[in-house]
Amino acid sequence: MKLQKLLSRVAELTGDALLIAEATPSGASGPRIVYANPAFERQTGYAAAEIVGESPQILQYPNANGTAIEPFCRALDTGEPAVIEFRAMRKDGGEFWAEWRLSPVRDGNGHTEYLIASQHDISSRKEQQRALKLREERYALAARGTNDGLWDWDLRSNVMYFSERWKNMLGYLESEIGDSPEDWFVRVHPQDIRALNSAIEAHLDGASEQFESEHRMLCKDGSYRWMLTRGVAVRGADDAATRIAGSQADVTVRKRAEQQLTFDAMHDGLTGLPNRALFLDRLGQLIALSRRRPDFKFAVVCLNIDRFKRVNDSLGHGAGDVMLTTVARRLEGWIGQADTLARLGGDEFGILMEDIAGEQDAIALAERLIGCFAAPVILDEQEIVSSASIGIAMSDPSYERPDDLLRDADLAMYRTKSESPGQVEIFDKPMHDRAVTLLLLETDLRRAIEREEIVPYYQPIVDLRSGRIAGFEALARWQHRERGLVSPADFIPLAEETGLIFAIGARVLSDACHQMMAWTRSHPKGDRLVMNVNVSAKQFAEPGLVDQIEEILRHSGLDQRQLKLEITESVIMDNPERAGDILSQLKEHNIRLSLDDFGTGYSSLSYLHRFPLDTLKIDRLFIGSIGTDGRDATLVGTINELAHSLGMDVVAEGIETVQQLGHLRKLGCEFGQGYLFSVPLPAAEIEKLLDRSPQW
Repeated sequence: MKLQKLLSRVAELTGDALLIAEATPSGASGPRIVYANPAFERQTGYAAAEIVGESPQILQYPNANGTAIEPFCRALDTGEPAVIEFRAMRKDGGEFWAEWRLSPVRDGNGHTEYLIASQHDISSRKEQQRALKLREERYALAARGTNDGLWDWDLRSNVMYFSERWKNMLGYLESEIGDSPEDWFVRVHPQDIRALNSAIEAHLDGASEQFESEHRMLCKDGSYRWMLTRGVAVRGADDAATRIAGSQADVTVRKRAEQQLTFDAMHDGLTGLPNRALFLDRLGQLIALSRRRPDFKFAVVCLNIDRFKRVNDSLGHGAGDVMLTTVARRLEGWIGQADTLARLGGDEFGILMEDIAGEQDAIALAERLIGCFAAPVILDEQEIVSSASIGIAMSDPSYERPDDLLRDADLAMYRTKSESPGQVEIFDKPMHDRAVTLLLLETDLRRAIEREEIVPYYQPIVDLRSGRIAGFEALARWQHRERGLVSPADFIPLAEETGLIFAIGARVLSDACHQMMAWTRSHPKGDRLVMNVNVSAKQFAEPGLVDQIEEILRHSGLDQRQLKLEITESVIMDNPERAGDILSQLKEHNIRLSLDDFGTGYSSLSYLHRFPLDTLKIDRLFIGSIGTDGRDATLVGTINELAHSLGMDVVAEGIETVQQLGHLRKLGCEFGQGYLFSVPLPAAEIEKLLDRSPQW
């Protein structure tokens, strides 16, 4: 009896829920509950008195259809212990998952009398199992649905699992690849294997949260495809990796697109040659190499196609592109295998000559390159013969930046292009000094325009028949604050090159028109005077030239017939059709036109009669020897007669002696200008000259 009480006390104190059922009491159809401990009451909410005498089925979920009573009955029949799980219900209707461990108790004859059941709430475990199953289902669905291959590497057994998709990506069947890591690594491109191993080791060592690598994999057909492999390690209690698993994705299309983008970014789209960026990158590498090897010499060669702009202007940009690609292919055939040929932009090409003996090697190549222009290029069924201007800069320890070396080769190239096209020039320090001087001059010139230091001087044009002033030529002068009066020869070419000529030309034209209007009002017969103003080639090519001139005339109030624009032969001959259109527009506005420096340019008589010109100006070159060289006198006479036959008058430039004046009068030349009459003067000095009303 004491033992029974002791056991009852133990059942009451234990934290486990205990239930005792009698096998089959008299008159019952199944087991009946005879005891429930306090822990059971707490777990289910039922008091012992409420369930004693009831079937265990009372404790299960209503829709369980007797699943709880069946294991009880089997345990009673067999006398064997059992473990069951089922959805149970508390007294308040709440559900939970319960685990019963059933232990039969037999009598002296071996018949089962009682069944002791310990109950545990396993809801948490069942939820974890459900979540795990859901994750596994999702993983299985993802594995089937993804286009990636999957792999799993057991680091302890050194066995790898490769999914069927992983193998198919390389063109293999399921049975054709084994389960060894070597089956993976042996197919990695030799150039990529080191980086792959390094990435794996870094992740296994804990240096990265995720393993990732892009590498090429050998396919069954012998080709290589780019793969992106990712993985994460599983670590044990000691933080050592025991397993690493991940995916493999085919990124060949993306990698090829990236490679194409990189190629496009570093190559010229028209010729396929390296572009300026790649050229400078390789030049930087050569500079670095020359620092490590003092005996290593190289050269930068810059080549520019002479008169290429005329091809574009006359035949169109399509023909220009054909010429550029033709030149590119020819140059490729003339340079050495170790040399780099690039298109630097426009019609400029660059060549890097590596590991040469010296300057003579670069000159020899440059001369060969000039020779490749000897054969004509066929454009629109026309043979176009061109030439190239070449500049060379040699490597030197003083160079630190590739841009500086390329700049100096450019300077040499532009020097020969401006002074001796079709030749070769080697860069030297005076070239750089001159370039710096021009840069400072350009800066100074920009300030001069802002400060209105560019002003017109005026040189009289004399009527040789009456000896009186017929008009003036406006000539730009720079009144420098420190250097005094700067000759136009020192800044007009620079203004043309930098585009500052537009501002200078507009300012001189405006000042000259306003000044002529003032003289027209203040002097007798001033309305008969004509103001000549030079128009540069760049100004003439500007689309808004005619409108600009009209606006200046309107603002100044000057009669259009008192303005005469002077242009050179090159302006007309560069684009005769466009020139004819602009000249016709100017004539429609009653603006007079003069052809300057006649005889020094093309002197194409076949074009001369087509343009609405009023005046020919004979260059001073022919006037200087007119009294001593009979041929020049004959030429001047012929030009004079030609102009008259075309309805034009003639102005002789550069008259310096009375003898020259006399010869010109005998030849019937109407007008002249030169130092014999007056040097160019500021407006105030011209005022005095007009007041004196001189006669020569």
